[in-house]
Amino acid sequence: MLTGGEVAALVAAVVWAVLATFLCVALVKLIKLINAATRVVSDMGDRTPPLLEDMSSTVERANTSLERVEEITANMQSSSEDVSTMTALTRSVFTGPLVKIASFSYAVRRVMGQRRTLALVRTRKRKEESR
Repeated sequence: MLTGGEVAALVAAVVWAVLATFLCVALVKLIKLINAATRVVSDMGDRTPPLLEDMSSTVERANTSLERVEEITANMQSSSEDVSTMTALTRSVFTGPLVKIASFSYAVRRVMGQRRTLALVRTRKRKEESR
């Protein structure tokens, strides 16, 4: 039969064997995980340069389009300023004479109205004097 020390040694050996087995399994899984991570990083390294080139060309095309939009905006601003200048010129050319014509026609209507009023007053006075 086994003595107490031998049983303790046997239990310790079994515990160490189980612990060593557990550590071996954990290390094997860790190695597989590291290999998979290495493959993923390698694949990303292979795929990254073409993606960066595509992004670079896309950014260049976007910059070209933005330059065109900037040119169009500048042209529209110039055209808007030209239209504003022409509007101001047209207003100054036509507004002055139109105001003068309107004031002249108002003056003529007023004078004609006063002449009619005077003519009516004179006609009434003549009628009264003739009675």
